[in-house]
Formats: sequence, C-alpha cells, structure tokens
Amino acid sequence: MLSRRNIRIKVMQVLYAMSRDKELTFRQAMTLYNSSIRQSFEMYLFNVLQLVRVAEYAKIDHASKLAKHRPTDEDKAFRPKLFENEMVKSILENRGFKTQISARKIAERLTDDDTRYLYNEFAKTTDYTEFLASHEETPDTYRQIILNLYKHFNGSEHFNEMMEDRFFSWYDDKSLIVGAMKKTLKALPAEGDFYEEYEPTDETVREFGEILLEKANTENELLLKIIEPALKNWDAERVAVMDMILLKMALCELMTFPSIPTKVTLNEYVEISKLYSTDKSKDFINGILDRLMKKLEKEGKIVKEGRGLIDE
Repeated sequence: MLSRRNIRIKVMQVLYAMSRDKELTFRQAMTLYNSSIRQSFEMYLFNVLQLVRVAEYAKIDHASKLAKHRPTDEDKAFRPKLFENEMVKSILENRGFKTQISARKIAERLTDDDTRYLYNEFAKTTDYTEFLASHEETPDTYRQIILNLYKHFNGSEHFNEMMEDRFFSWYDDKSLIVGAMKKTLKALPAEGDFYEEYEPTDETVREFGEILLEKANTENELLLKIIEPALKNWDAERVAVMDMILLKMALCELMTFPSIPTKVTLNEYVEISKLYSTDKSKDFINGILDRLMKKLEKEGKIVKEGRGLIDE
C-alpha cells in the first residue's frame, strides 16, 4: 500500500523531528519511523472496521423504529439491509481480519458515539433513502451503497476530525487509505486475507526507507559538504530546514539506490517540497539538485543499473 513517496515523506518527517529535538536518538528516530509505517496499515483496518460498524448500526436503527409507541408505516417497512447483506458480512466474519483487529486493538479506538453520528449523517442522504426505497437487491446494489457510505465518510468533517485525532498522519496518508479502501470495497465480498495486499512490504519499508533514514542521518556532514558549493551565493544556514533535509535525502537516494532513475528522484523531491516547504522551494530544490546531479555524475558517484535508468 505504501508507495516510495509515502516512505520519503515519513523519513523526511523523522529527520525534521531530529533537527528540532537534539535529544532524539537515532534509535528513537527509527522507532518513530516504524511506528508511522505501522500506523498507516492500522488506519486502513480502522477505516474498514468503522465502515462495518456504521452499517451494523442499521440494526439498532431498526429496533428503535419498531420500539416507538406509534411507529409509522415507514418505520414498519424499514429493514436493516445496509448491514444484512453478503458484502458487509464477508468482512465482519473474515477470521484473518478479526485476528488483525484484535491483535492491533483497533476496535478499542472506535466509539459508539462516532458510529451513531456517522450513521445518522448518512441516513439523511439521498443515497441511503433511495437505497431503502429500492427493491433491487443485487450484489452490485449492495456494493454500491457501501461505496457510497465510504464516500460519505470522506466528505464528513466529523469523520476527518475523528481520524486526525486518532492518527497523526491521517492527512499525509489519506489519499493512500482512500485508494486502498475503494479497491477493497469494489472487490467485495471479501475473500481470504484480503487485507494483506495493503500491509507494508519489507522492500519498501526496510530496503528503501530504513536505509534512506540511516544514510541521511549518519552521512549528514558529508552531504552538507557536497551541497554547500552548489549553493553559490546562499549561506547553508539560511536555507530552510525542510529544504536542506530534502536535498540531503535526494543526494542519499541518488548515490545509494542504483535502481531508482535520477529523474524520478529529482521529480519526487520537487513534488514533496510543494507540499511541505515554502512556495519558492520547488524551484530552489530543482535548481540545486540539477546542478548536483551533473557534478556527481561526472565524478562517477551516481551509478544507475538497468535499461532505461541511465540518462542519455
């Protein structure tokens, strides 16, 4: 689920934390990095479980309507079909999913108040009222209402605030989680260990992220010496902290990972700077990295392997 860009951002955030807190050891920084990786997958599990719990709340709504002193015809006709369908139950009854939820204590992070609020919000939508009124009950119908429910989550201020309160990297990883959720829901009913596809891989987390973090930390002074001449009229101390971190990370990546094309590295750090640094950072980083790349390539310090990885 985690792309290299997500990993770069997490490494960047840890390096920034280290620059702000001089007492933060590298071991603690690595723990922080791995915690942020673990949290991304747990956000996905949380989203899946919250969706199921909101759908399940239809049973409570059903009981409440029938318990009224004078239930209306609409109350009597109501069925909790948002929950009572193969799509939702395939998740709820999945053994592997239940094991993940239990082991990571995901259920403990949900509250009845949030579930009730999200359900009541969705109950007011046209999507839900039309679904209840429809007599068409096909797998596609149920699949679509579950997708609509999750779409409602994304646009809900309450849901986004709830996620931000529980997971510090929600806004960094939101697009990633949403993409994974849509893919999961479109493939319903859930089969086997459906969630495994979204667990972080060692190749991305360790063989790329941990090495990048370690290199950027241990070779800090060497990287600064490489960068300073390229700054020309700029004093290194005047460079924005985030810009300097991104430049150092990009250099590490250029010189350490032969399978990543130089253009990919350059473009990735320029794009990240647009999101996390100043308005002028993208041009600054693009210019400095372009200058450094040409110099390092001449010195033979950037070696790329494989067809299409070497710039002509």
